[in-house]
Amino acid sequence: MTGRARARSRGRARTQEAGAPGARPPPPPQEAARPVPQPPPSEGELVGRGRQKTAPGAMATEVVMQISAGFQQVKIGERGGRRRDFHDAGVNTRQLMEHVKESKTGMSGSPIELRANFMRLLSRPQWALYQYHVDFNPPMESRRLRSALLFQHEQTLGKARSFDGAILFLPQRLHNTETVLCSDTRHGERVQITVTLTNELPPSSPVCLQFYNIIFRRILRMLNMQQIGRHYYNPDDPLNIPQHRLTIWPGFITNILQYENSIMLCTDVSHKVLRSETVLDFMYSLKQQHRDQHFPDACTKELVGLIVLTKYNNKTYRIDDIAWDQTPRNTFKRGDADVSFRDYYKTQYNLEITDLNQVLLVSQVKKMGPSGGPPPGPALLVPEFCYLTGLTDKMRSDFNIMKDLSSHTRLTPEQRERRLNGFISNINRNTEVQNELSTWGLSFENKLLSLTGRVLPAERITQGPRTYDYNPWAADWSKEMRGCPLVSSIPLENWLLFYTRRNTDVAQALLQTLNRVASPLGIRMQRAVMIEYEDRQESLLRALQQNVAPETQMVVVILPTNRKDKYDCVKKYLCVDCPTPSQCVVSRTLSRPQALMTVATKIALQMNCKMGGELWTVEIPLRQLMIVGIDCYHDTAAGKRSIGALVASLNQGMSRWYSKCVLQNRGQEIIDGLIPALKGALKAYVKHNKILPSRIIVYRDGVGDGMLQSVVNYEVPQIMQSIKTMGKDYDPKLSVVVVKKRIASRFFARLDGKLANPPPGTVIDTEVTRPEWYDFFIISQAVRMGSLTPTHYNVVFDNSGLKPDHMQRLTYKLCHMYYNWQGTVRVPAPCQYAHKLAFLVGQSIHKEPNLNLDDFLYYL
Repeated sequence: MTGRARARSRGRARTQEAGAPGARPPPPPQEAARPVPQPPPSEGELVGRGRQKTAPGAMATEVVMQISAGFQQVKIGERGGRRRDFHDAGVNTRQLMEHVKESKTGMSGSPIELRANFMRLLSRPQWALYQYHVDFNPPMESRRLRSALLFQHEQTLGKARSFDGAILFLPQRLHNTETVLCSDTRHGERVQITVTLTNELPPSSPVCLQFYNIIFRRILRMLNMQQIGRHYYNPDDPLNIPQHRLTIWPGFITNILQYENSIMLCTDVSHKVLRSETVLDFMYSLKQQHRDQHFPDACTKELVGLIVLTKYNNKTYRIDDIAWDQTPRNTFKRGDADVSFRDYYKTQYNLEITDLNQVLLVSQVKKMGPSGGPPPGPALLVPEFCYLTGLTDKMRSDFNIMKDLSSHTRLTPEQRERRLNGFISNINRNTEVQNELSTWGLSFENKLLSLTGRVLPAERITQGPRTYDYNPWAADWSKEMRGCPLVSSIPLENWLLFYTRRNTDVAQALLQTLNRVASPLGIRMQRAVMIEYEDRQESLLRALQQNVAPETQMVVVILPTNRKDKYDCVKKYLCVDCPTPSQCVVSRTLSRPQALMTVATKIALQMNCKMGGELWTVEIPLRQLMIVGIDCYHDTAAGKRSIGALVASLNQGMSRWYSKCVLQNRGQEIIDGLIPALKGALKAYVKHNKILPSRIIVYRDGVGDGMLQSVVNYEVPQIMQSIKTMGKDYDPKLSVVVVKKRIASRFFARLDGKLANPPPGTVIDTEVTRPEWYDFFIISQAVRMGSLTPTHYNVVFDNSGLKPDHMQRLTYKLCHMYYNWQGTVRVPAPCQYAHKLAFLVGQSIHKEPNLNLDDFLYYL
């Protein structure tokens, strides 16, 4: 098992707070449409981000422009814009399920007192937002002039107001439905203004929720925080790691939504990792490593796709190309004049470009133009002013870098609570912020939310003839399972071990240790045929082609390094051309004699699984049940194709699985290709059990914010339609559960007088769940460092009538059934299997695996 694959396969939760390299950034800011490349805009030039002063207490034009468009007929999910949970606000799935209309709360388990990273939003009684339409007679063309004329009537309108030139929002109702006002222009012209009430919006309406979030983003700016991507960071309080030339900006993820009984702010700590070196520094170092003729190719390979930050306007850009024919001496049209990039940065930002021969970077602006027209074109960036963000693969593989980084970003529950309480204090202490909130009649509770969760009883593990308990706090049974026969094992009689000459001793040691650990596990293992290959990809492929036969049960390859090309070579050939289960392991993993027994045990378990063996089970009370896991992966190497993976259980113990992967064209719905896969899973179930399942539960992972409506309206009917093709009278009970891992919710338990992570099995289904959904949180994993992240489950369709308690218990049981980890994982096993399959195909194979492997967990 390679180091890379091993790191990916672990089910342990990891707090992902550092800025991830390669993460798709939000579109760069834009200027007015232009036919030629231009430098990135200044703050004052940004469309819809005007910085002009407004009357005291009035919100900036930005606020109005963002909320006014959809106020007439509120369908937030149909509008574009940034990713937000508002897209899901109108998806009311709970009312379609009779058995959870009254209550969606489970009963089993022992209560536990928790604290959550939520704060209630408080407002004065009968708070509402009032929408008015404003007419001017005679008509006024200038929006700024219309605002100035209207705001002459502060006594009538009040200090809190938002106006975009046509629609006005006030926190209080005017005396009359129609109010007529008169104003004078500077030239003495009398203008009649008619203000007409058109709508009264309650606090929980989707538009009000969006309004709260926009106000809060303004509050973050008042606290001198800078927006980078979707979140806000504090550049005035950087965490420097000088030995690695890294800087971390602390920040916060915030979102205001309607929860069960109140509107609350959910806020979590975030970190943005910046590198101290600029792109120009990086290019200099590359230049020294490569000869002149190879430099452009190396530069393009290393830089294209990276995310950079321009500190002069705190914007992130994706490098799409390098303009080798452009330097800071080149000019562009600004108005009617030709301006050089050198002069532009000097006059606009007072920045001096030192290297006038550096080439410029190209970032394609994907955002629509201000009038909904075509994108305004590419932006040209100066490498000297672009700072690299995130971490390279080389940095990620450096233990010292990751250790020093995690000491700042992987916060314990107590550290996280301290950071959040400091954030609350800053809001409460800032006079400008409090004035803004009080003007609108709003305030936040000055403490984190307290609530009660439940800890589900620990599961018992059945392994062969033995059933045993494990320490529920550790969520790990690797010690308990030693020396006990597996549920079922496949005799290993015909298998190959490939190794290089310098790894001969390592190969012999592995073979001997595998024989020692296999017997207690009940695995009969014959001696492998050992094949030496030269340390070259072509030699390895040739050795595989010459030696792997149809009767070969297993191929084990010892790789000298964790280079991706050799790993990919093995997987491509043995998953597509010559379908044979395979196991790769890096020689360094086997180099420590004291750890060899542990490593060999894990390899033996994986080999057994990949051939169709079963390791352990937990009790699943439901009969004739098929569990399905769906996940997807975007293959950047193959033109951003989507790869959908479906994994379905074939037996009562959830220990045998059918796996199918499909490659989709760009823009194609992922479920379209998975429908035939679901039919294949049902046929495999019949072949295995001689009967169709009477109950199907689908766990749909890989659903981003804003996709919930698509799952409800498109995917659920497709799943039901495909089930019907198995026979007119076939009508199984169906549940579809959306699994979300990337969430900001955090929960802490007070244990022994201090704040700690809640124990595995903790369920939260009150207070912080959504009233319109049948949803719950489960903490199923344990972490050694930092704060763990719960998993959010949303049952979007359920005609089975399964009680919430049973759904929660079953979901937790499935978190015990991932065979690549002797412990509980963060999501149900079929979701983790589907993720592993999609990741293998997207990262290494780029083709559909051979049909002969469908009944095996060959991707572990």
